[in-house]
Amino acid sequence: QLQLVESGGGLVQPGGSLRLSCAISGFTLDDYSIGWFRQAPGKEREGVSCINKSDGTTNYIDSVKGRFTVSRDGTKNTVYLQMNSLKPEDTAIYYCAAVRMSLRQLRLCVKPHVFDYWGQGTLVTVSS
Repeated sequence: QLQLVESGGGLVQPGGSLRLSCAISGFTLDDYSIGWFRQAPGKEREGVSCINKSDGTTNYIDSVKGRFTVSRDGTKNTVYLQMNSLKPEDTAIYYCAAVRMSLRQLRLCVKPHVFDYWGQGTLVTVSS
C-alpha cells in the first residue's frame, strides 16, 4: 500500500528554518515524482515545489524560490523540504503528494489534481 507521512512541522519565528520530511512506503522515488503543497486557513491548496522522479529536476513557485529547497534520499525513501527565511505568510499545513508521471514543468507541479497519493499533512506556524 502506498503511503506518505510528513513530519517536521512546528512553530518557528520569522526568519527561522524548518526541514520537513516526507517518508514514503509502498513505492520508490525512482518511480514517482513528489510534490509539496500547502494550505493556509481559508485558502485553497497551493503547490509549492516538486522533484521529478527520474532526473531529480526541481521546481518552485516564485514566493519560495531561493528560500525553499526540495531534495530526496533514495536510500531512506524520503523527500525533504528545507525551508529557510520563513515568513508569517508561509504558515500553513504542508502536504507531500506523489504521482507516477514525470514532472519537469512547474505548471504541472502546482496542480493538486495531477497527484494520486497524499500524506496527512504537517502544520507549520511562523510567528513571533
